Amino acid sequence: MAHARRYFEKTLDNDKARAEWMLTKIQQLYAIEAKIREQEPRDTQKQKVRQNQAVPILNEMNQWLQKELIKVPAKSSIGKAIAYTVNLWERLARYTENGEYLIDNTIRPVAIGRKNYLFAGSHKAAQNAAMMYSFFGTCKLNGINPQQWLTKTLEKIPQHKANKLHQLLPVKNY
Repeated sequence: MAHARRYFEKTLDNDKARAEWMLTKIQQLYAIEAKIREQEPRDTQKQKVRQNQAVPILNEMNQWLQKELIKVPAKSSIGKAIAYTVNLWERLARYTENGEYLIDNTIRPVAIGRKNYLFAGSHKAAQNAAMMYSFFGTCKLNGINPQQWLTKTLEKIPQHKANKLHQLLPVKNY
């Protein structure tokens, strides 16, 4: 959804009314997700909230996109934004089908990191940074505080057997 949103943000100067309409709807979807995150419900509850609140907005957006697609020039920035979104629609709306799915992917921090790795100092340093991103991402997925995990792990490593390091990975039973 973040990619679709960016396409519409780029069209604000060219077709403000259409871009703002779509951006408002996307913002409503993100507001639903923010409420979900605050409540920390189970995946089945997330799915129910999305089905009740997000799906009607998504249906309205899809109808609008289909209607507007034939009204705007295909080569215009709004035409490209609408066409891009229509082409990805099934994938964009899929997050409502499963509580484990996210409204958009979590690749952006990795993409930003990739650019930063150019200045890591060496290939080995970039690999180490990538490894830490993986550990912290695993902590996040498992609901583990990364700082606590890293602190405990660094305390345990000196006495831990090398062939059993996998026991220190950030998993739910940590």
